[in-house]
Amino acid sequence: MDIDKLNDDFAKIAEMVNQLDSMDYSDEKYDDVEEELHDLEDALMEEFGEYLEDAIQTVYDNLCPDNDVLMPTAYIAKHYTRKQKDDKGRYSYDVEAGEGIPIESDKFGDQEVYLSLVPGATRLVVTVGESAKQTVWMAK
Repeated sequence: MDIDKLNDDFAKIAEMVNQLDSMDYSDEKYDDVEEELHDLEDALMEEFGEYLEDAIQTVYDNLCPDNDVLMPTAYIAKHYTRKQKDDKGRYSYDVEAGEGIPIESDKFGDQEVYLSLVPGATRLVVTVGESAKQTVWMAK
């Protein structure tokens, strides 16, 4: 498994997601950017889909065994916050509360809980309520 390639490919998706998020639907380039994003997601799924699905299943087994696992691309956020660069010059990313897929977990009571796939390093992040955040899996 080439984790560096996974991280790099996913970072390209995050940048494209942010570009799309900053555009208005009426922008003449919107459809082209959206199509390019879907092509990048398809390529990621082809190469790393099974690996990511297994990771999501493991998280679900621990947090929310009664929920149905979706395709990994469903867990991609609508916006990523770009953070600092690592020692290889690659950005890390973060997500705000409410990004990703809502899950129901007895471990968090009645709070709103979301699971997101986040790049730089590729990981699954759970957000609980408005501010609690935890990495529950990281690609290795």
